[in-house]
Amino acid sequence: MAKIRVLVFPAGEINAVELHDALSACVNVELWGASSVERHGSYVFKNYVPGLPMITSPDFIEKFNALLTEKHIDAVFPTHDTVAMFLADNAEKIQAKVIVADKKTAEICRDKEKTYRVLAGADFLPKIYGGIDSFPVFIKPKQSQGAVGAKLIWSAADIPAVDWADYVICEYLPGAEYTVDCLTDENGRLTGVFPRSRNRLMAGVCVAGKTEPLTDEIKHIADTINEKMTFKGLWWFQIKQDKNGKWKLLEVSTRCAGTMGLTRAKGVNLPLLSVYAAMGRDISVEPNDYTVETDRTLISRYKIGYEYDTVYFDFDDTLIIGEAVNLKAVWFLYQCRNLGKKVILLTKHEQDLTETMLRFAIAENLFSEIIHIKPTDNKADYVRPHRAIFVDNAFQERSAVARKHHIPVFDADGIDALMDWRS
Repeated sequence: MAKIRVLVFPAGEINAVELHDALSACVNVELWGASSVERHGSYVFKNYVPGLPMITSPDFIEKFNALLTEKHIDAVFPTHDTVAMFLADNAEKIQAKVIVADKKTAEICRDKEKTYRVLAGADFLPKIYGGIDSFPVFIKPKQSQGAVGAKLIWSAADIPAVDWADYVICEYLPGAEYTVDCLTDENGRLTGVFPRSRNRLMAGVCVAGKTEPLTDEIKHIADTINEKMTFKGLWWFQIKQDKNGKWKLLEVSTRCAGTMGLTRAKGVNLPLLSVYAAMGRDISVEPNDYTVETDRTLISRYKIGYEYDTVYFDFDDTLIIGEAVNLKAVWFLYQCRNLGKKVILLTKHEQDLTETMLRFAIAENLFSEIIHIKPTDNKADYVRPHRAIFVDNAFQERSAVARKHHIPVFDADGIDALMDWRS
């Protein structure tokens, strides 16, 4: 069966990385990333295309379609609300399926005032005010994401100088906050509803949370939204409790959420199911019955400005640290194997090396060559420096190799800089 070719656009944001993680290991998906503005995409997408025009450019659709045709893309996953709305608005001109709600729903989701208008009369809407006559209140732009421009107003001194025509003024909601991941099949049936708490935020992005039980109240909100709008595939909404503990709606979105991996950790891959729905396949969900918690911080990925074909790698305190295999080292060694790089084990191990490797389940054929030298030997004498690097925990060994051969050397902690996350 031919693989489904999926393009993530733009590919540099947090939710683009979630789409990458959800789809890159799927055997029947070939994943691509593309961006107009360079951010993180080239660090994680093996198939990556930079330099696309902005969607506001008059030649965007022409250039975008040229990419879709060249790469034989079957489906496009937009990752930004404005991009989602643009692609939904131009779906008939885009030469691939767009995994997004229909044009009307995308426009509603992009504007919080329109969202509240469509759902008027629902018992889960927050109170909306025409002005600020009492405090506290919460203000947010009609069109924004990631809490950009949102502000809690405690007093008249907090009121900003903004164009109020662009803002929604809501009641203050002091309680817990959830994101609720949802999945709608191609027939409009709501097939999955998965609440998760937003326990800590960073720039509007949830960085700590956990999966939560689905209550009748939350299910009612999901059903009502799904009846009023036309979704296909994944979508989500955010809710917050008022002072009485009643859930009130904050917003609805038709794009992938950055912390949707919490639902994936329960065994429900919403991005993959959305691809299947877009391709006309039947979908269903069977979540695992446990709670999942997540806590995130910034992750660093690196590109080093040096091309190498050969790696000289130490054993003691580099591949094996204490009485355990260094998992990052194993990742890197298999990465080298996948990329066709030669790995030479260069060690002064003072015991039976074969026996030790067997004890730690390290296969000898993982290495192109094994050089087992005496403790009194100098490792620099065994290094052939052409397009090579040297990894060893011992400073004296690294220093000798660097001075003699002028090649990059790395301690065990430096393996992070050598990892290739692209897939």
